Order: sequence, then structure tokens, then C-alpha cells
Amino acid sequence: MRHFRSAALAAAALLTFGGGALTAAPAAQAAVPFPSIGWQQRNCDYDGNGFDDVLTGAPGATVSGAAGAGYVTVQYSSSSGLSTTRKSVLSQNTPGVPGGAEAGDGYGRAVASGDLDDDGYDDAIVGIPGEDLAGLSDAGGAVVFWGSPTGLHGSDSTWLENPERPRAGAKFGRAVEAARYFAPDPADPDADPRDSIAVLENDTLLFFTAPPGAARQLKPADEGARAPDAAPAATGFAPRSLSHGNFNEDPWADLAVSGVTTGDQPGIGTTRVLHGAPGAGELGDGGTFQGGPAVTAGDFNHDGQDDLAVGDTGSGSSLGGSVSVHLGKGDLSGLDPVPAQKWTQDSPGVPGQAEAGDRWGAEMSAGDTDGDGRPDLAVGAPGEDIGSTSDAGAVWALRGAPGGLTATGARSFDQNHSGIPGVAEASDRWGGQVRLVDADKDGRCGLLAAAPGENTDDGYVWVLPASSSGLTAQGTWTYDAARLGVTAANAQFGAAIDE
Repeated sequence: MRHFRSAALAAAALLTFGGGALTAAPAAQAAVPFPSIGWQQRNCDYDGNGFDDVLTGAPGATVSGAAGAGYVTVQYSSSSGLSTTRKSVLSQNTPGVPGGAEAGDGYGRAVASGDLDDDGYDDAIVGIPGEDLAGLSDAGGAVVFWGSPTGLHGSDSTWLENPERPRAGAKFGRAVEAARYFAPDPADPDADPRDSIAVLENDTLLFFTAPPGAARQLKPADEGARAPDAAPAATGFAPRSLSHGNFNEDPWADLAVSGVTTGDQPGIGTTRVLHGAPGAGELGDGGTFQGGPAVTAGDFNHDGQDDLAVGDTGSGSSLGGSVSVHLGKGDLSGLDPVPAQKWTQDSPGVPGQAEAGDRWGAEMSAGDTDGDGRPDLAVGAPGEDIGSTSDAGAVWALRGAPGGLTATGARSFDQNHSGIPGVAEASDRWGGQVRLVDADKDGRCGLLAAAPGENTDDGYVWVLPASSSGLTAQGTWTYDAARLGVTAANAQFGAAIDE
């Protein structure tokens, strides 16, 4: 048990979620539109060679005898694609990493990336929601690893926690996301550009940023920031996931916070968007949207502005789950509150049939799988039954088209699909994580489909290739923690994969 505190962490930027009045600062204004950032602008090149690397969490892994301590793996990419030999493995027992591996830490339950010091090398953020601090069980923490020409190393790492009030059960680090939500110095917003970190606790959102001239030092952002209520009146909100994009054409990334309601009507999926601004205390109200707790961003109608896909698997959602797409309105006002499209397994052209418990839309990722310049959408359904095999899981791909997503050419994949290695088994949860990534930089994103429950919670990842007609099962290959040289038993490898 350890407690890390830095003088730099003197005050927190807290955005609290709960019942209350809706208040928000106005969004920042822009002289000219700014382009989509939701899927074209990946930020996971840790060694700066121009190829997207892959950061994967194994939060159930045993480290030095501590069950559930967890680790993350980093796979570096090149023109040959994703490597299983050029890699890093990072845990709290890695030399230089703050703390130590302890049972139940859940290190790697959440992961994210961004260039936090504007040095051209992307940095990694690892959430540790089960970390105990000063006798406070599951207070939570996070570690930042700084990118370099040789990738990520324990010697280059920084600790984060709630600096004001670590609380038992808060689970700081249950979700993390990095983007340029605001300027390090609001008085000079164009100077020293860099990404900032958004960190979720159970009911609180905090921001951390590196101040101007303070490379590799992180402190809480503007302590005056307060969140508008993210749920309907007379109920609370439990945030669960984060995603970012540029929904209103200004210079700042916008943050989508998705979760479920609490209180009198619990479990209803709800998503709240916060518009970026020059200062953290000026984050604007980008609207509240039905559905959750999964979100991802992409320019689905190809108009240069990001749109928001909301996966709804909460209470009262469509049978089996659904995905709604809210389009940007082409101005500073942001997203249209009325979805332009709503997809289920029963939508015409979508393979399969909606069934209770499918959780279709529990995981999503946007990327161009066929090289036509339009983002497609991968949709995971970890609760999908394959025949009589319960919760085996499956993944769908909806194609991008000039007016938005289309079912024309839609495909589904599972472990019983011809060309996919393995066989569907109960509770594999194949598609529990899905990520579209262009590891070899050929302009087409292949699919990483994780099954954290494979081999009784060991976890595996499948790599589905891309082609001129989209994703294909032919040529699919797999890897697990053992192939990367790490302990695999009950690791839940693939429970988190960075976008």
C-alpha cells in the first residue's frame, strides 16, 4: 500500500456529476472551422517512427504472486505492421514505476494516449482503479509513461491521483482519455500546445495538464472548473467511458462522457458532451444525449466535422442493444440532439438478429477499413450467443458512405466464422474490446478483436486484416500474453486496448 503526493498536485479540477441545475460556460469561438480529429488523428506512436503502436491492458494478471495486480503491453509497429517481438511490458514492479504490484490493483483496466509534453512522441496513461492509498481501499491512481525514440520505459513515468480527496472506493483511473481540451495557458492559447488528461473516478471527472515550460510535470487544471449536471433531473449519473472528437469546429477537442443514471431510475444510458475551450474552467455544454455507456467519434458523413456514435446497452435500450449516430451541425453549436441514424441487429442489411443480452454496441471503434477515406464502424457485442453457446461474442462492421454509415457491405465475425482461428465458447466475450488500427500505415485499418474471457479469463486478441472491400477473415491471426512473454493465467488480456 502506497500513497504518492506531489507538491505540483495542489488543487484539483473537479467536474462532479449528480442531481442539480444545468449550468455551463459558453463554448469557445473560432474564426474558421477546424477538421475532424476523432479517427484520423491517432495519438499512439510512442517511439515517433510514424506508425501507430498498440497499448493493451491485462488488469487481471498476476505479477510477482499478486493476483489481479495487472500489467500493460506495448507493441511497436512498422511498415511490416504490428509486432509481437518488439514490445514493452510495464507494471508497477517495473523499475522506475511508482508503487508496487499488489493484489487487486487492476493496473491496465483503462488506457489512453496523447502527446502531453508536445515533444512529438506520444505518451501513455494507465489507469489503476483498484489501487489502495493510505488505507483507502480502491481509491485508485494512474501512471503516465513518456514517449521517446526507444518507446516507453518505467524510468520515464509519473504518478497521478486525486490530489485533494482520495476516497475509498472512488476508483480514480477507471477511465482515461487525452486530447487538447484546453490550453495550458488560457492567456496565450496558441503557445506550447499539448494534450491534457481527463480521468474518471466513480462520480467525478478530473483534468491534468503540463503547464507551460514544465515538460513532464503534470498538475490539475483550473480548479474553478465545475461540471454541469450530466443526467436528467431527480437522478444521478455514473460515468463509465470517455471519448473525444471535434464536434463543433473550434480549435479544441470536445469530450464525450458516457455512463448510466443512478437514483430513482437507475441504469439508463446517458451521454454528456463537454466542449473544449481556452481554459479548463470555460468548458462548454455540448448537450446530453440518450444512450450509453459506450461512445466513439468519427466523421461518419464525411463533412469534415466529427460525429458521435453512442452505444446503448443500458436499461430500457432496444432489444439486444443499439448504436445511434449524432451528426455535427457544421457550426459552433456542436452535435444535433436528434440521431441521424439508429442501428440494431434488426436493421435492414445488418447480419444477425437482436436478442436479449447481446450487448450490441457495448464496444465500438471508428476507422477506414477499405481505404476510401470514410470511417467505418466496428461494433462489438460481447454478449452475443453463437448458436447455443452463450456470451461467446461477435463483432460487426458497418461501412462508411457519403451520407453516413450504411448496411451495404456490412459484415459480422465470430470465432465460428470460416477463417477465424479458434471456436466459439461460453463466456469468451469475443468483441469485449474492438479497435481499428492502421499499424502498417497503408491507409486501411485492420481490426483488433479481444476476447478477455478466452481460456477462462486468460484473454486473447485476434487481428483481422483490411482489404479494398473492408475487413476480411482470411489471414486472421491471434496472440495472447504468453506469446508476448508474459504470464497469461487469468490476465484478462485485452480487457482494454487504446484507440
